[in-house]
Amino acid sequence: MTDTASLSRRGFLLSSGAIAGLGVLGGAPLLAQQAVAGGTAVIALNAEPPVISALGHTAYYTVFVSAKTTEGLLAYDFDLQPKPQLATEWSVSPDGLRYDFTLREGVKWHDGQPFTSADVAWSISTIREVHPRGRNTFANLATIETPDDHHVSLILERPAPYLIKALAAAETPILPKHIYDNGTDPLKNPAQNTPIGTGPYRFKEWVRGSHIIYTRNPDYWDTPKPLVEQLVIRFLPDAAARVAAIESGEVHVAPGEPLPISDIDRISQNPEIGVEWNGYQYANGVRRVEFNLERPIFQDRRVRKAFAHVIDPQAILNLSNYGYGHVLNGPIHPNLKDFYFADLPLHEINPQKAEALLDEAGHPRGANGTRFTVWLDYVPGSDGVRRGADYIRQALLQIGVDAQIRAQDFATYTKRVYTDRDFDFLYNGMSNLFDPTVGVQRLYWSKNFKPGVPFSNGANYSNPEVDRLLEASAVENDPEARRQQWRRIQEILFEDIPTIYTVTSPEHTAFNRRIDGHTPDGAGLFGNGAELHFIS
Repeated sequence: MTDTASLSRRGFLLSSGAIAGLGVLGGAPLLAQQAVAGGTAVIALNAEPPVISALGHTAYYTVFVSAKTTEGLLAYDFDLQPKPQLATEWSVSPDGLRYDFTLREGVKWHDGQPFTSADVAWSISTIREVHPRGRNTFANLATIETPDDHHVSLILERPAPYLIKALAAAETPILPKHIYDNGTDPLKNPAQNTPIGTGPYRFKEWVRGSHIIYTRNPDYWDTPKPLVEQLVIRFLPDAAARVAAIESGEVHVAPGEPLPISDIDRISQNPEIGVEWNGYQYANGVRRVEFNLERPIFQDRRVRKAFAHVIDPQAILNLSNYGYGHVLNGPIHPNLKDFYFADLPLHEINPQKAEALLDEAGHPRGANGTRFTVWLDYVPGSDGVRRGADYIRQALLQIGVDAQIRAQDFATYTKRVYTDRDFDFLYNGMSNLFDPTVGVQRLYWSKNFKPGVPFSNGANYSNPEVDRLLEASAVENDPEARRQQWRRIQEILFEDIPTIYTVTSPEHTAFNRRIDGHTPDGAGLFGNGAELHFIS
């Protein structure tokens, strides 16, 4: 088994240090060219988002579209250092209990109403209650002060060392209080799907199953941006159709994992197309097997351990990722260097031990060689995840487990898993984001088992010691103490096996070289897209 600290050839090429300053793989960097105003920029997504506001949803494709209309207090560079967006200045008190923000003046909502501190206070208070990660992010928030229209302060009961990095548009969108605060459920507000924001683009239409259209906001605070007149988001779930649209120039840019990994080397040779690996520093996606611990069969740790003995992350790296990325030994992406430990163990790949565990657990092979049948659901949208599910099925067949793969659209998947709880086990992707308290805690904190809330604790995992460590790390200001708390969390998760981690997600952006400005910072196209423009 390859050591998790080592990188494949491609993994090395994709590491941020190796690509710094290059911007593209398999082609020369773009020469300085003149920006051209106007035109329609077409973005392709692998799947349709279930909603188009990230107020209460963290679905991958919702996050990509939300920030085009609704912005955040801050944006973040490639090193995840904050930079201004709706806030122009900010400070954190030495004890970490007070965050003061000066808001940008002269900003208007798309309906012409002024943006004020009341909008910030309402948005953060609401996100704390309805957002899948908001309960974690703002758990220590005591009060919000709004002394005037252009100043807001967050007062904390205890420190939250991750908070200053949690204020991007995709994570903590600022929404119009006058539209939402009417005594009704904010997640059922029409603005969730016809958004009104402060961003560079105004919502025009959403044709389900086809596209979303945004138009240029002529009153945008960062004039003369945006330069493009119209932004069209197309939903192209079929990989072959997506690649054809990118290669023909019908699609100008596509984020996430738009290209089948098997095609990247070939497509990178096309002089009209670039492949960008930056712009995912804010996401840090990982892939994982997740068990439904409400199912009696998976309440037995021996069964979960048997699965871990045959699901080989190195095989998934080779077969599903074609060598791009890293093998994982736990929930933390290697980019989060403060919390990643290369010396943590991997589960031994040993089918004989797996067979013995299943026998011991009371699941002998039947006359046809099968021990039991379970459903394997996978999150739609990535060809690599689908291939990973295919591999998992084959790996389990060798120990007599018949994992029946079930495909579905994104909305059906999230409803099945998080609302109906109608699944056995999953192969999915999750973002570590910028800090594990925000990106990882939500998946294992027992208090974040919230049926109906997508991308929360889907396993219904509960361990009091893990809860204690998660809650302690969320308020620990000593970096080394916090680092060791996260090491212990990972050690316990390795023993409990509520999930099996496999590989990092090979996230990239494919773009036509006629367009630029798609990756201005660490959020890439998760951001507002204000920098997008055609070049001559």
